[in-house]
Amino acid sequence: MRHWALILVAGWIGGSAAGLRAADVGLIKINGAIGPATASYIARAIDLAGEREDACLIIELDTPGGSLESTKQIVQKFYASSVPTVVYVFPDGAWAASAGCFITLAADVAAMAPATSIGAAHPVSIGMGGEEKTSDVMKEKMENFASSYIASIAEKRGRNVEWAKSSVLTSQATNATAALELKVIDLIAKDLPDLLSQLDDREVGGRTLKTAGAEVVEIPMTTQERVLQLLSHPELMMIFMLVVIYGIIGELSNPGAILPGVVGAIALILVLYMSTILPVNLAGLALVAVAVILFIVDIYAPTHGVLTFGGIVAFFLGLLMLFNRADPAFRVSLAYIIPATLLTAAFFLFVVGAGLRAQFLPVRAGRETLFGKTVPALARIDAASGKVFVEGEYWNAVSEVPIEPGHPVEIVGINGLTLKVKPKQPPIT
Repeated sequence: MRHWALILVAGWIGGSAAGLRAADVGLIKINGAIGPATASYIARAIDLAGEREDACLIIELDTPGGSLESTKQIVQKFYASSVPTVVYVFPDGAWAASAGCFITLAADVAAMAPATSIGAAHPVSIGMGGEEKTSDVMKEKMENFASSYIASIAEKRGRNVEWAKSSVLTSQATNATAALELKVIDLIAKDLPDLLSQLDDREVGGRTLKTAGAEVVEIPMTTQERVLQLLSHPELMMIFMLVVIYGIIGELSNPGAILPGVVGAIALILVLYMSTILPVNLAGLALVAVAVILFIVDIYAPTHGVLTFGGIVAFFLGLLMLFNRADPAFRVSLAYIIPATLLTAAFFLFVVGAGLRAQFLPVRAGRETLFGKTVPALARIDAASGKVFVEGEYWNAVSEVPIEPGHPVEIVGINGLTLKVKPKQPPIT
């Protein structure tokens, strides 16, 4: 009986200690454009944190923006979450821009590191076209929708509604200190331990957070999520575009190679996917296409490099304009553009040019090479029979005009194993 009492007491003490221990805190890190992979990652992390009964889920955020559709999915997941969500703009120098501003305001707790920024949530047309091709009416519709949407988010979370609307309508942005004063965010934390300390005993959604001394458990991306997130980088899309050009043109200039065409086709599919989450500008794409055409035409046209020079200029400007220039976060560095332009020009001048010209060279092997050759007749050649010796072989030969032995003949046709010839000069009678 004494043993059972000791076991019960030990169990009660252990249970009490477990109840006093702070629950784990989930952590994920978002760095890059917001897209389908980001939405999937955040949704999975929220579900996992809920299953583990974590005290909260911290989302370290550093993004230039991204897809509005994916942003809506993330906001809706925040609203339905059973675990408190904390968006932490981190590390120093990070930026919660555009879609990142919506996501930060939608969290249960919005926090920033000291040297970070938030704002500039003006809608940018994501996908093929870019903001430059968007009509004034469509721009106005997008602005009205985005401003009302972010205002509803700010109102639901008790944050500064007017500032939220101005971040959309006038691209208002601010630093962490001003954001705290304007009640755009809830707190400023220098690092993760500081954040956990400030979150402790905070009331969120009717529950009190217990994060002091909690163990932070990072939820890593799956391989699929990591690959798809990698595809949100504009530099990578530019590289894939080059692979598409090199692969498809390489296949056309060297029919039967297969591998260049397959690689180019796969890269094309990836480019189409990436164009849905990046602000691609059609004018930039058009210039790249014009450049490719100029490179090919100059291979045949005797322009002394004028078209090639025009192609280099068009290609450079196309890459420079490939993404929406209104958002500096999506601009491709000249460190990528200049080498890509020079490499592409060299590719068309030497590789493609040589391949295309080779297709128009005369046949150098096979029976077709016999046409036009001049050889002496070995025996008398007439309409019924005759003999010639060509390239180490004896051939039967026929001619409409009788030809005596030793006279030169020109091969004008082949019928099976018999050559059709004609006298190279009038036969001697």
